[in-house]
Amino acid sequence: MLAILGTPLMVVGAIGALVTSIILLIANFKESVVCGIASLLLGIPLLVFCIMRFSEVKKPFLLNIGCGVLIFVGSIVAAVGAASLVDPAAIQDAIDSLQQE
Repeated sequence: MLAILGTPLMVVGAIGALVTSIILLIANFKESVVCGIASLLLGIPLLVFCIMRFSEVKKPFLLNIGCGVLIFVGSIVAAVGAASLVDPAAIQDAIDSLQQE
């Protein structure tokens, strides 16, 4: 059940992160084409731009961070859900069969 819940969380977080990243890149390209291209290729200049122009890009920047957290939480929930579906006896049998070979 948790694995089913974790996947939509990751998908929504990824879509949100993509959209907010595009918004931040557009704001960076409006500042300077060179800075925009550097941000597109490297990523670190985008972070520097967001810190330097925080008052201008506060909402998309914080939403981007929130979407990253949503992706992380979704992956943890999915992993816990997947791990709860595994039968420990089957794993132990597989380990024992490997040790016998």
